[in-house]
Amino acid sequence: MECTVRWQPEAGMAFNAETGSGHLLSMDGAPDGGGRNLAPRPMETVLAGTGACAAYDVVLILKRGRHDIRGCEVKLSAERATADPKVFTKIHLQFVVRGRGLPAAAVERAVALSHENTARRARCWPRLPR
Repeated sequence: MECTVRWQPEAGMAFNAETGSGHLLSMDGAPDGGGRNLAPRPMETVLAGTGACAAYDVVLILKRGRHDIRGCEVKLSAERATADPKVFTKIHLQFVVRGRGLPAAAVERAVALSHENTARRARCWPRLPR
């Protein structure tokens, strides 16, 4: 997987990312950090990506189980460290899953498996040199 992120100096603290699949994503900083609030903050995109990965897992697990899933929404709230680097210290995910004849146990299992997958992915992140 590859991605290129380019700073856009004419826009303050804005960045454009081009993903390996050819998609573009814009990010910007807060005005108090030199940004212009033109796009999501980089850490907001990390949080959104976490939610999308978790929701993707839940939908895929339920579809593979041949459940009639009609909707999946995940609301995330996160806490960050107060000192730099301001990493996430807690992330809470609340799922709302809709379907026809969808057993609660199947949804709970899918969410639990998604949590395991997300935790496994996080452990696989390489430690970056300082």
